Amino acid sequence: MLRAVHGHDPLSLASSSMPEIQAFRGIRYNLGHVGSLSDVVAPPYDVIDETLQDDLYKKHPCNVVRLILNRIERDDDEANNRYIRAGRFLKNWREEGVLFQEADPAIYVYHQEFEAQGRVFLRRGFMSRVRLERFGQGMIFPHEQTLSKPKIDRMMLTAVCKANLSQVFGLYPDKSCEVQARLDAAIADQTPLVATDHLGVTHRLWPVTDLAVIAAVTAMMGPKPVFIADGHHRYETACDYRDQVYDSGFLNAEHPANYVLMQCVAMEDAGLVVLPTHRLLPDVPALSAGELAARLGDLFTTRPGGEEPGSAQAVWEDVETADRQGTLALYTRKDKLWTIVELTPAGQEKMDQVAADRDPSWRQLGVSILHRLILETLLAPGTDLQPKYVHLVDEVVEGLASGDYPLAALVMPATVDHIRQVSMAGQRMPAKSTYFYPK
Repeated sequence: MLRAVHGHDPLSLASSSMPEIQAFRGIRYNLGHVGSLSDVVAPPYDVIDETLQDDLYKKHPCNVVRLILNRIERDDDEANNRYIRAGRFLKNWREEGVLFQEADPAIYVYHQEFEAQGRVFLRRGFMSRVRLERFGQGMIFPHEQTLSKPKIDRMMLTAVCKANLSQVFGLYPDKSCEVQARLDAAIADQTPLVATDHLGVTHRLWPVTDLAVIAAVTAMMGPKPVFIADGHHRYETACDYRDQVYDSGFLNAEHPANYVLMQCVAMEDAGLVVLPTHRLLPDVPALSAGELAARLGDLFTTRPGGEEPGSAQAVWEDVETADRQGTLALYTRKDKLWTIVELTPAGQEKMDQVAADRDPSWRQLGVSILHRLILETLLAPGTDLQPKYVHLVDEVVEGLASGDYPLAALVMPATVDHIRQVSMAGQRMPAKSTYFYPK
């Protein structure tokens, strides 16, 4: 590695404020060693629970889960732990030829075909490396708050493996989808690499090494802002790791640590599906529906939604049909009732007061109304809330059946337009405001 000139801020090494994408020599599985790619793929670490982790371990001895989320063992210590094992697997697999590095720099066209909400979708994008810039200092924008624990975890993994093991998900505006059209034309007559994951999603990948195509895509992407849709923790970790490399004296303008692996998808892509993230809340007072209505006062209208956790699906269909950010459903364990609540003009005025530090676009989000107004102001002020986040209504029902949650909330997802508005205002949504499916 080349040693940087001391005294330079790492951010100054990138002179342009526009996003800079580059082709890169990716590291891929050797099909001659692993057979089917379907046996070695895995979703991002943050949606892998212990059951899925165990299933992926059993599926193939070289499944990527051993890199991105190695198991914690009973006798782990500083010399032998999940991060050290991940680094060892990465090193051994490269030496043994399980993994190989691309001969030429490439941009990777990436399609995902999947079923959601009773329809079949095709999400089209590409993977490249993107020059890092701190949020607020360029044209790459976050939209969600991050937590310290996942960033510490990802930093440990990055420091040991010195690699980006899963991509950040970025959105960019492109009304005519000209970037993707240029890439799709380049791979029209090529055979893709194909994998089907545990959810039945079909993934197709094409490396594009044509210099003219790469140059054209790079030029088209240059003036476009990029909004982080998923992978905020990985992106911020990449920035922190870059700064650590700089502090160690081993950073120049083209050092790989200046970049992060990113999947880029046009905001206008027909395959973008945003699912809700519902909340199970363990740290709020146990209220009845009547007591809940009294706490909400004239800030919300309330009406019965249904009885027992099992009516959640019908309740959610009611909320979805309303299609308003200010309409939510709350379940009170004390009397096993669902209540559908809708923000009133008085409630919006109160929201504007208690969230005066936020942009109007932020104050109109369902997740913002839930957290800032309902939970932090009316139901559990001063409480360090630790919700359990789930995406499927069936998961809400399952969680409520445990009896561990005095309150549950069904909330509308933020849209791509909301992400754009809030991000451009320089603000972030509450954690888990969006869930782009599939991961």
